[in-house]
Amino acid sequence: MFARTPRLTLRPGWPEDAPELARAIGHEAVVRNLALAPWPYPIEAAEAFLAQFGDPTELKFLMFEHQAGQLGLIGVMSIGAHRDEPHELGYWLTPAAWGRGYATEAGRAVLEAARALGIRRVTAGHFIDNPASGAVLRKLGFRATGRVGTMYSRGRGCEVATALFERTLSDDGCRSDDPDNRMAA
Repeated sequence: MFARTPRLTLRPGWPEDAPELARAIGHEAVVRNLALAPWPYPIEAAEAFLAQFGDPTELKFLMFEHQAGQLGLIGVMSIGAHRDEPHELGYWLTPAAWGRGYATEAGRAVLEAARALGIRRVTAGHFIDNPASGAVLRKLGFRATGRVGTMYSRGRGCEVATALFERTLSDDGCRSDDPDNRMAA
């Protein structure tokens, strides 16, 4: 599955993306906010991650910024099973892409794809010491559940307090609990 936004192309990962993926994620500031990525992040981890792509209907995307006719890999976004949740949103961006609205832009496209596939509830979480991710989730229409759990961060090597969020999608692209909050495509 592919998606395109005004500034991004979202597409599956391919084996030849491994070097660029390893460079983009290879920052301790990125990996420390992820559950599954190791630190340091070797090329073998990028190759193993890319080997997981295969199902063309899967909601797992590499994010590429449109740059003067070329594309540069800036991150990953997916909705998939994690722990006890069947549809959890996860993402990361390389530091050069932080603060530019890319996560929100990509998130809108990925949530629209999820809605089109019939997914009605998506969960997400962010480590408490990463409030920027919470801001992105709120912009995407997620609401805090009021619960704080813990999640193991492989990059940190420990459990980390995690704020939990959820979003309900309806057939018309609106959150079913907030009819005035329409998703932008």
